[in-house]
Amino acid sequence: MRPHRTTLRSPWAPLRRLLWPPAGRTRNRTYLRDRLIALPLLAAVGFAALGWAYADVRADSAYIRTRLAPALGDLADAKTSLRIAQREAEVGLDAGTAVELSGLGPRYAARTGAAAQDIARLSRGGAFGEAQRQELDVISGLVDGYEEWITWARTNVGDPSLRKAGLAYAASMLCSDASGEPATTRTAPYPACRPETGADATTVVDRIAALERDLHHRLTDRAALGPGVLAAVALSAVCLTLLAVGLWRTFFFLRRRMRIRASVPLLAAALPLLVLPWAVADGARAWTAQRDTLPYADTLTDRASPKVEAATDADPVADPPPAAIHPVTAAMERTVADGELGPVGAVAGWVAPAGLVVAAVVGGTLHAYRREYLLVGRGAGGGA
Repeated sequence: MRPHRTTLRSPWAPLRRLLWPPAGRTRNRTYLRDRLIALPLLAAVGFAALGWAYADVRADSAYIRTRLAPALGDLADAKTSLRIAQREAEVGLDAGTAVELSGLGPRYAARTGAAAQDIARLSRGGAFGEAQRQELDVISGLVDGYEEWITWARTNVGDPSLRKAGLAYAASMLCSDASGEPATTRTAPYPACRPETGADATTVVDRIAALERDLHHRLTDRAALGPGVLAAVALSAVCLTLLAVGLWRTFFFLRRRMRIRASVPLLAAALPLLVLPWAVADGARAWTAQRDTLPYADTLTDRASPKVEAATDADPVADPPPAAIHPVTAAMERTVADGELGPVGAVAGWVAPAGLVVAAVVGGTLHAYRREYLLVGRGAGGGA
């Protein structure tokens, strides 16, 4: 009796046969069966992974353009508006009892009103969660208290000690390191106002700066390709490459073995592959635009100053300075909007469903071909 011989097979052999069945040596029914499994699976996985990554990048662009950028602009505008209002109050109250008749001036009212509107927009803008909205409520309350102290100083404008005390307390509500004598002219330099952190961060500027840091970190995270997106892109690249080559080889198989010169359903299923390079280019362009918004965010957070905004108020017709808040915010939004390839972004939500359609068409077509082949083979006395 001859001894039984055991043949060791590579564990990768089934997978290799599933993805790349050798056309020259594989039986026709086996080839069609393997392709019936492999190609729809590659289409579903490849399109789903790319669709998820593409939709994630486009969602980040929309979030930055419609929420983060306006929120950063509103925070910077609220912070500088209140410091300008403080200067206007100091100059107006320095006029003494004349302020009782003339008031603190239109710029004080305009800037305090602008700060209140900025905070209200931030509360309903959707950029913050519940905890941050509660912090905005605290800031709104501090602003109301600040205006009350300015009103108290105006009421006691005839007493220099009480007037200065009211102004000093109002300034301390705005900034932790507020110091120095009140300004007597609008040309006096604005004092430094460095935000505190931790338990000492209690003033309006401190709290606004904390919200700015939170948004800046969120922008950095959104503008970076996370590991999930990178993994999805890599998976989709592998699957879609295998799908494209697999379809190409299947066309040759059908032409050589089954005399089908052109499979219209498979050609139609391959058409979405021609759109994918445009979707990839659009996603890459959108991600680049997201990275380009970081300098604008740095400008709004670090370079926005009451001096620049006051100069813009003084000459609204002239070209705004590079660090002016509203032009920088508009440029940030425009940068994200320009990172879109026209109507290509509209297909972001359709990539994954298109993969399911491609998988269904490919699977149904190959199943029909295999069934027809088996029926013909049985009628002819067996198939290869």
